[in-house]
Amino acid sequence: MMVKQGKVFLIGAGPGDPELFTLKGRRLLETAEVVIYDRLVNKKILAYVPADAELIYAGKESSNHALPQEEINQLLVDKAREGKRVMRLKGGDPFVFGRGGEEAQYIRENDCDFEIVPGITSAIAVPAYAGIPVTHRDDTSSVTLVTGHEKEGKETSSIDWEGIGAGHDTIVFLMGVENLPFICGQLMKYGRKPDTPIALIRWGTLPAQEVLIGELSNIEAKKQKAQFKPPAVIVVGEVVKQRQALQWFENKPLWGKKIVVTRARAQASVLVDKITDLGGEAIEFPSITIKPWENLSPLYKALKGIEHYNWILFTSVNAVDIFFEALKNQGIDIRDLKGIKIGAIGTVTSARIMARGLKVDVVPDEFVAESLVQALTGKINRGDWVLLPRARGARSILPEALKNIGASVNEVIIYEAIANRDVGQEVLASIESGQIDYITFTSSSTVSNFVNIIGWENVGLINRRSKIACIGPITARTAGEHGLKTDIQAERYTIDGLVEAILKTIRI
Repeated sequence: MMVKQGKVFLIGAGPGDPELFTLKGRRLLETAEVVIYDRLVNKKILAYVPADAELIYAGKESSNHALPQEEINQLLVDKAREGKRVMRLKGGDPFVFGRGGEEAQYIRENDCDFEIVPGITSAIAVPAYAGIPVTHRDDTSSVTLVTGHEKEGKETSSIDWEGIGAGHDTIVFLMGVENLPFICGQLMKYGRKPDTPIALIRWGTLPAQEVLIGELSNIEAKKQKAQFKPPAVIVVGEVVKQRQALQWFENKPLWGKKIVVTRARAQASVLVDKITDLGGEAIEFPSITIKPWENLSPLYKALKGIEHYNWILFTSVNAVDIFFEALKNQGIDIRDLKGIKIGAIGTVTSARIMARGLKVDVVPDEFVAESLVQALTGKINRGDWVLLPRARGARSILPEALKNIGASVNEVIIYEAIANRDVGQEVLASIESGQIDYITFTSSSTVSNFVNIIGWENVGLINRRSKIACIGPITARTAGEHGLKTDIQAERYTIDGLVEAILKTIRI
């Protein structure tokens, strides 16, 4: 019997922004059986790990190591010897002050296999997000990377203080905030002028990024006054002056804003991406989970006689996805929909249908049921058969209006939006403590389930501390029924319209 061979992958997770994680790193992480990860690895990157993989935290911070390095080394070997695919996930790049070289050496000495997957180092990416190029033709053509703290117990420093102090190149220190007085003192002792520009960049590439600018002679005092804490990257040199002209990350319109997204996790990505692209911090609070209806037999029955219908109306992307999945499961050819007209509420729902290769005949200007009724007036005739696959608990306006026209409506329940109880305590604490700027709602169900999760007793507190942004009048009305005061209502009932409405309040 062949014994399965294990392997260790030393993967750089990048500087913090999960979108700076490499494609290769993600592909490998999705095959992991064991993941040993560090403190600065973004939690969104860990979402790529298979649910059945073993997660082991090996984070380190000053005077507090979850696992000593020697134990980490042995753990990598032990897991590989079990025949596992082991991912050693490290912040930045594993070979730039990440002790990846030591780990790879130990793995090789113990006759195990390994592979290196480089990551974007914070030494380059973090200054870039702060608008500081580490090289610039007007300032310097070289950069030196230096550890901010050397190996404990070393009698002689391996840092050439005299060399880097006398030079003119950019110096980037990693993990050096706590040693800042010593670092500045050494640089001035060996030739750097006291007025040499220096930048401290905390939580670089993330919405929480902070930048502190000073000179070698005063940066420690500024750090103390600002209560500036690690982790941070330190940049020394004339290139720091470029930040004034090249600052970009903090210039985004939603910079510094914390915005809660209450959509179901499967649907949240579009809104989350738009908030992130505009510089805001999107905090996912999926108040609902979309669950296909347990009994889909009414839908299956309708599909068997689909040729009798004149119209199919879709009111959400959830209905589209579940409908076409059922179509496939029943072995029904999409060509059997030929001749049936299709209506949809919303451009996103319409686009999802068209992606299936079907034409959408009616999309109202306003994305609510009332507008769809108006758009269908004169198009649906008395005696027409209409299939309406939708959510449990949806408003009755649409089917009642169609019946008043004289249409025969088959309303089939194909999914429900249920309250999501799997919400992180950190997010709940942030909302309750007033750290959130905006809370967004994209449907009535997100409102009602949000209030059920957060508690009715906290509604008044939320009204005082955060702004409520609703996608349209129906959602805003539901918010009011639950005691929430709507501060922002989109003029266009779309995700883009919701974001535009939030931006408008910032520009005022």
